[in-house]
Amino acid sequence: MQLPTTCQLYKYNPSFYLVKKESASYFATEFLDGELDHDFVSWLNYHDIQDKESIEHLCLRLGIDRLSIENIYKEIRRPKVEEYSNYIFFSVISALPSKKNEELLFQEQITFFLSTDYLLSMQKRSGEHFNDVRDRIEKGRGKIRSKKADFLLFRNLEAIIDNYFEVIDEITQTVGVLEKELHVSEDKLILNKIEWEKRKLIELRKIANPMRDITIQLQSSDSVFIDKTNIRYFYGLHHSCMHVIEEIEALKQVLDGMSNFYYASQGQRMNEIMKVLTIVSSIFIPLTFIVGVYGMNFENMPELKYKNGYYTVIGVMVAIGISLFSFFVYRGWLKRRDYIKEK
Repeated sequence: MQLPTTCQLYKYNPSFYLVKKESASYFATEFLDGELDHDFVSWLNYHDIQDKESIEHLCLRLGIDRLSIENIYKEIRRPKVEEYSNYIFFSVISALPSKKNEELLFQEQITFFLSTDYLLSMQKRSGEHFNDVRDRIEKGRGKIRSKKADFLLFRNLEAIIDNYFEVIDEITQTVGVLEKELHVSEDKLILNKIEWEKRKLIELRKIANPMRDITIQLQSSDSVFIDKTNIRYFYGLHHSCMHVIEEIEALKQVLDGMSNFYYASQGQRMNEIMKVLTIVSSIFIPLTFIVGVYGMNFENMPELKYKNGYYTVIGVMVAIGISLFSFFVYRGWLKRRDYIKEK
């Protein structure tokens, strides 16, 4: 039975690169014996981590501590770069716009092991996070082929942060559409859509804050696996994370403003309705009073014997109604265009 190709290996130096896709069980034995070479940088990426036995076998052969292996399968609670004598270990959360309506973001935990000549990256599920990094290696773009594994780690983290910006761009476009709908539509679902985008931002902030802390720890690290000349790149990652967080806060303020505008417009609309109903009631109160007076069954009411009494009372009621309506319009309490809009 042929095992699925869940791992991808990139080996490269300034003049050469190689790509190999095999199963986790293959690399469990062959990565250290046949693939790892001091003349190359080796990047082994796992597209899933279901084959625990093979992953544990490889890690133990590379001298990785069992506690670090166990942490591959645990959800990170506190971002921390663990430094050992022969590797650096940490986990981050990636994020991409979700294609499922019931899912806020497409996110997964990615674990990195950095050593002198290799970088291991382990994804819990397949995701298109490092396409630009692969393209840089294959086409020799930039400095990546002339640098060591620490620079490859920088490019991977940069790709993950770029994915954060993709989420922000997607939310920004949605916010623009919602803002237009908010001013022309009375759809009650708009508020639900606004709250959904706010939840996305909150979720992204929970992801970006640990990444910011990781970049701080990396840029202040004195590990032998990070070249001092490359520290400035990790400073750049920190600034990018801060920019992501600032964008999140700015968008959240916009969405809060849209929510307030929605409630304010609903309150204004209700006030307009209540104003019209109050004015209509004010017009009919005196008319109701007149009708009530002449609806009494007293015998000594002279007006009841007038020949044209009915027409006179109706005329008076119409005159009162028109006068009150004109007065309200004159005072600006009931503008004609507002009346027409409500009608």
